[in-house]
Amino acid sequence: MIRFPVYRPNLGELEKQYVNECLNSTWISSKGEFVDRFESNFAKYTGAQHAVSVCNGTVALHLALLALGIKAGDEVIVPTLTYIASVNAVVYAGATPVFVDSLRDTWQMDPADVEKKVTPRTKAILCVHLYGHPCDLASLRKIASAHDLYLIEDCAEALGSLFEGQHVGSFGEIATYSFYGNKTITTGEGGMVTTNDATIAERARHLKGQGLAKDREYWHDVVGYNYRMTNICAAIGVAQLERIENILDRKRQLAKQYEAGLQGTPYVIQPESSNVRHSYWMISILLPDPNQRDALRASLANAGIETRPLFYPIHTMPMYSSSNQRFAVAEDLAARGLNLPSYPDLENTEIDFICEILKGFKS
Repeated sequence: MIRFPVYRPNLGELEKQYVNECLNSTWISSKGEFVDRFESNFAKYTGAQHAVSVCNGTVALHLALLALGIKAGDEVIVPTLTYIASVNAVVYAGATPVFVDSLRDTWQMDPADVEKKVTPRTKAILCVHLYGHPCDLASLRKIASAHDLYLIEDCAEALGSLFEGQHVGSFGEIATYSFYGNKTITTGEGGMVTTNDATIAERARHLKGQGLAKDREYWHDVVGYNYRMTNICAAIGVAQLERIENILDRKRQLAKQYEAGLQGTPYVIQPESSNVRHSYWMISILLPDPNQRDALRASLANAGIETRPLFYPIHTMPMYSSSNQRFAVAEDLAARGLNLPSYPDLENTEIDFICEILKGFKS
């Protein structure tokens, strides 16, 4: 029986209040007060000029690529150590994903490998702020500018993360977020596209709403998509966003307590660089030996503690493995990594219990 899941959403009375207001208004689909409020509040929080709500984080990525005009024949550089959606979205747009390795200290995409992978067909760098730690955005921005490339930020795991005091998502031409049930804030299902470019934002809105023409009712002038967020989901999002700093503060406390509890052990928690704020979407550790991971997970599961392995590198999956490339750092991190229970409601005594099980493990 699972006593401590890897994640569960932090929901309260405010979410219920706003959802009931939405139900009472009868505006429950993709139009309504809460959609506008969520987009406006989200843009303000992240420092973006424009925010476009969508129905999940994967379509946010697809929409971002389409809004930038990414198409067949183009290449998009992506980290191999990421969730599958980051790469699948590139394929949805008809483009070719080009994989790069990770940095050992932060686990983020390696700018030096990015530089090596730029070709005349490269149109964008899609960076992923893995598990809430920002990428080296200064280096990636420099590479993108030098080669006239778009910089796309996948911030699905990084709401509240800062790079040199600035919110992630504001360094590239466009950024995307996810509000799935296990994300820092949730709408059940949902996502957001942000940008400082009014033209890109308008293109994203046009495409997400079935390509409906702006000034002619029921006239569609492009092939569009039904990627809209519901007013009910947005109502939950408005409430969640009003409490985000408390959620982020609690998650930092969890990370610090895990770090203290595992001090002196061979486990290494994903570190936080000095020039960033890590939002600790998932609190993750590395084991010294990849051969220990399955046995450790079983030991934790026997104590009611759910864990997850780090994402498998995408280049190892059947549909993306044809090139037989190797990415030594990403493969090593993925083989030794583990996500621990990371939800805000986790009690201090429960973290201590989890740490005791970890420390008591004998391979």
